[in-house]
Amino acid sequence: MARLLLGVSGGIAAYKAIELARLAIKAGHAVRVIETEAATRFVGTAGFAGITGAPVLVTEWEPDPLRGAFPGDPAPEHVPLSHLELVERADAFLIAPASANTIAKLAHGQADNLLTAAALACRRPLIVAPAMNAAMYEHAATQENLARLRERGVLVLDPGTGSLASLGEHGIGRLPEPPELLAAFEAALRAGHDLDGLAVLVTAGGTREPIDAVRFVGNRSSGRMGFALAEEAARRGADVTVIAANVSLPRRAGIEYVDVQTAEELAAAAEQRFEGTDLLLMAAAVADYRPRAAHPGKLKKDATGAELDLRLVRTTDVLATLAARRRPGQLLVGFAAEHGEDPLTNARAKLDRKGLDAVVVNDVSTPGIAFDAADNEVTVVTDDANLHIPRASKREIATAILDAVLIRRSSTDMKVPR
Repeated sequence: MARLLLGVSGGIAAYKAIELARLAIKAGHAVRVIETEAATRFVGTAGFAGITGAPVLVTEWEPDPLRGAFPGDPAPEHVPLSHLELVERADAFLIAPASANTIAKLAHGQADNLLTAAALACRRPLIVAPAMNAAMYEHAATQENLARLRERGVLVLDPGTGSLASLGEHGIGRLPEPPELLAAFEAALRAGHDLDGLAVLVTAGGTREPIDAVRFVGNRSSGRMGFALAEEAARRGADVTVIAANVSLPRRAGIEYVDVQTAEELAAAAEQRFEGTDLLLMAAAVADYRPRAAHPGKLKKDATGAELDLRLVRTTDVLATLAARRRPGQLLVGFAAEHGEDPLTNARAKLDRKGLDAVVVNDVSTPGIAFDAADNEVTVVTDDANLHIPRASKREIATAILDAVLIRRSSTDMKVPR
């Protein structure tokens, strides 16, 4: 479903965050937890780790065994800065409880612990749930700090009124109950759904064309870019189907996956679903050639050392075939992995030849962004512009690509009916 980064600051209400984590996981979400050192005085890390199935982080100086990944996600190959990677991978960051001290730090941009540093780096929805004594909550400094956070776009949840932690104390300052906190997290996700109502079809991975029962002609595509696009589209409210060609990456709940192996199987699956698609993201590396005929068994190595002649024939151009039968309102985005030699010119030729709305091109000769890499660097080529997206994680690249698609969609000649 979604990835919840849960920040827990010091306060007796921290015990409610344990139940929030349990409810979020029960609802199908993946959860990572950051605690302040003060929070561990109330609720230890072992409880959160046991519920979430992931290590809890307290300081920016301790290594993260998952390297910023959420349960079910592949860890990056490099060792990232935890306060950056966690919030980049999260769909939203919820701080509950947020103490008066933490709120003051957030309001003034301080980053003196892992939680506040992550909040400062957060470009996803940030939700703050205050919990403290009524006198502290009602103090003018706290109210000014909360107002400043709201002005910056932070979602501040109103605390409840009732019995407080101190014996005999009653008033405002109670942390909302865990079901309310979970509802706020899920509502924040829905608020960013600019692809609501769109049917998105993504192809991912690389096809394999059989030579015999054990060998094939294929490519190095891992499917990471296609899966990142699918997850970002789903996060933004789209109904997403992924046609996955030989992809071994984890699957995300809420997305339909169709597994295929060959170009012919991918073409059949895409043609079957294309009519009901609003946006096609053709990120798969589809083989241009296949062996004329696959040997039914295993070809044996000739003891004489004779060479094997392999006759290749063209496969169907899946994207061109689909483009020829597109209906009004559909958007088609192709992908091109080039290797030097003027990739933008080649991409623009592909755009014109196949009648596409955009082509996303990357130069795989550039170190660190080739197949199966964690990062990418692309240029979105349209009929009137080249939008360069600098090197970043594939999830960030997916976000930028979909942003570019939405800009194209808003133009008068490419508007998708809602």
